[in-house]
Amino acid sequence: MKILHLVSCRGWSSDAYWAARAVGELERRGHQVTLGCRAGTEHAVIDRARREGVSSIATFTFAGGVRPGVDLGDVRRLRAAIAAADVVHVHRGKEHWLAVVAARLAGGRPIVRTRHIAQAVRPHAGNRWLYGRATALVVTVTEAIRGQCLAAGLLSPERIVTLAGGADADAYRPAPAVPAVRRALGGEDDRPLVGVVSGLRVMKGHRVVIDAAARLAAAGVRPRIVFVGGGPTERALRHAIAKAGLDEQVALAGFVSDLPRVMAALDVGLYVPLESDGMSRVVFEYLAAGRPLIAARVGVVAEVLTDGTHAALVPAGDAAALAARLAALLDDAALRVRLGEAGRNLVVERYSGARLAAGLETHYARLAAA
Repeated sequence: MKILHLVSCRGWSSDAYWAARAVGELERRGHQVTLGCRAGTEHAVIDRARREGVSSIATFTFAGGVRPGVDLGDVRRLRAAIAAADVVHVHRGKEHWLAVVAARLAGGRPIVRTRHIAQAVRPHAGNRWLYGRATALVVTVTEAIRGQCLAAGLLSPERIVTLAGGADADAYRPAPAVPAVRRALGGEDDRPLVGVVSGLRVMKGHRVVIDAAARLAAAGVRPRIVFVGGGPTERALRHAIAKAGLDEQVALAGFVSDLPRVMAALDVGLYVPLESDGMSRVVFEYLAAGRPLIAARVGVVAEVLTDGTHAALVPAGDAAALAARLAALLDDAALRVRLGEAGRNLVVERYSGARLAAGLETHYARLAAA
């Protein structure tokens, strides 16, 4: 099939990652797929997409807000691109509206929309038409998001499906730690290394980890903990770490490009946001890498993971529970191995990028045939 994906992100968000992961995997399956990106995002989005295996990229203006003159230019270019496609898959509101108009001018093509975030669609007249009549299929990354869309009454249940996951099971696979990478993250031979791979934002739960680390330290348990990623709360987190007397125990590594090697260096991975953050891609990357995981029961975690089988689950925001589960996991090497193996198997069997692409392929074929 000839497939066109459109994503207007300015930066490397979960939307952009999901789109690029899907496009790369669909290409592997022999389809002709083009990823349409926002012009000017070469470094932030396009280069990253190419590293995910995307070979064909087009650019459109995708201006913010309503810009009639600029939007009309995009519609003209999209009309030609859509006329050559069997299916069009959009990821945000801007390209959704533009693609619908362009597809009608091109004689009609099925439009697929992915909802990536846990934010209800407002059921106003425009959205009722956009989702109810102009969109052939909606894909959500969690069942909770699917439920929100259904509750809004915008479309019937058979026209909305959940496809979670998308981790690159080849790039993220169990592997020995590279000593230099482990040392760079603060790892030591005689101490376990626990990692939080996440942007430094309030809702990601870093303060909960600091609180849990302080509780563990008071009990004489002192693993090395590393926060991998950057963001606006870095200064506040450094202050909180110092105030808790954890400078020797908790480190901030900043942005690291080679995440598979980072994952391989960790003894335990943490995913502890205070609320759902949509697709939660790092959950599936931890699991694909065979890392034993402690995860907060939010979003996709509660939908796809079983406590004690695939991961150790804790209530969101509960530092005491996190400290207790982390201490228990660090004390049980056999459990860490068992969770790591089960998590890896779960991703390979159900939530890899290859599985995501296979699911999309089935829906695309049905829509194109219709």
